[in-house]
Amino acid sequence: LEYNYSWAKDTTIHFLGKETEIALMIDGEEDGEFDEDQYTAYQSLMQNWEQLQQSFLQPILDYYQQKRHELGYDTELNENYPLVETTDKLLEMITLDGIVVPYSGIYEGRDIEILFDCTWDVENG
Repeated sequence: LEYNYSWAKDTTIHFLGKETEIALMIDGEEDGEFDEDQYTAYQSLMQNWEQLQQSFLQPILDYYQQKRHELGYDTELNENYPLVETTDKLLEMITLDGIVVPYSGIYEGRDIEILFDCTWDVENG
């Protein structure tokens, strides 16, 4: 890990059957001391990674379909927002980009942020 206002490193992780390069980012001070809850959250994520991966897709698909509707692209053609009805099709449009382990206590319970890039909103990911 390298420190630049937070700790980060590029690493490889398996995501739905493919090796994927991601950024691992951990909130922390320059001294490299992390909260015990941060360790616990990350370890829990890694222990359950295989089971959790598939569960990310349906909420992302729901978000995509809602955003597409809000923008009116369910009635007006927009090549950046094609009709997507399955998580398999969605998977062609997203890329796992990073994992963030924030300071503990910011949210209720343990917290991990999973970051994706997508084809429909390149600027915001």
